[in-house]
This record gives sequence, structure tokens and C-alpha cells, in this order.
Amino acid sequence: MQRISEEDARFYGIETKFDLMENGERRFRLNCSVDGSSYCRTVAAEMGAWQNSHYHKLVSELYVVQSGWIVYAERKDAELHLCILREGESVTFKPLIHHNIFLSSNSVIHTIKYGPSVENDWFPSSELDKVTKHLDPYDLFVLG
Repeated sequence: MQRISEEDARFYGIETKFDLMENGERRFRLNCSVDGSSYCRTVAAEMGAWQNSHYHKLVSELYVVQSGWIVYAERKDAELHLCILREGESVTFKPLIHHNIFLSSNSVIHTIKYGPSVENDWFPSSELDKVTKHLDPYDLFVLG
């Protein structure tokens, strides 16, 4: 097996990006500028926290729980739906579905975005943030 250099990866549109988010999450991304797909490993902070509500116009987004648990919120046809996912479980959000994710402390998730190539297909959902950011999943579900 031969390693591929970062320069060769960039030739194919592959870039890495690592960020410490405001809510304490650590995100390790692998993005493809050729087709707009991406992979992200997210490691939650010591304290569980909500991400930012958003939606995509063309891209689908798959979340897989590696360890810990998450709560996802989605708004479809003005209805709010909340669900808990544990290790090994997953959820996919199709385009135009407003959604948000709460990650339990130190949980790890994998996120894959796929679909038509678009430079930026992330749009904030302030209305869903108003509903979710104040919710405490520990009050909503029996969680350990």
C-alpha cells in the first residue's frame, strides 16, 4: 500500500479541516470540492450541547452515533419531532428538512453529506433554534 500525499489529494478536490466549535465540539472534516460530499467525525464536549439548527436545499445528511447518544429534532410541515439515537443508530435528513442535533457529553458521531455538487448548501434555521436551544434532553427522555 502506498500513501497518498496531501498534494495528490488536493488534485482530486480533497481537503481536511479541523475546528473547535463554540459549543466545545471538535470537528474533523474531509471535504470534496469536486462533488460537494463530505465526512465529519464530531467529538462532543464535556457538557452536552445543541448544535445550530439548519437545513440543506439539495444535500442529504446522514448522522451515525459511534458512542454516547444524541437527540435529533426535525421540523416537517410545521410539526416538531424529537428522537433519541444510541450507539450504532443513524438518521438521514433529506433536503429542505430543518434539523438540529444535541450531543451527549463526550459522544462521537459521524456525519456524511452527499448529493448534487453545491459550494455551500447549509442554511440556518433560526425558527427551529428558538424551539430547540432551550430544551434539555435530560428532561425530555429518561437518559443515563
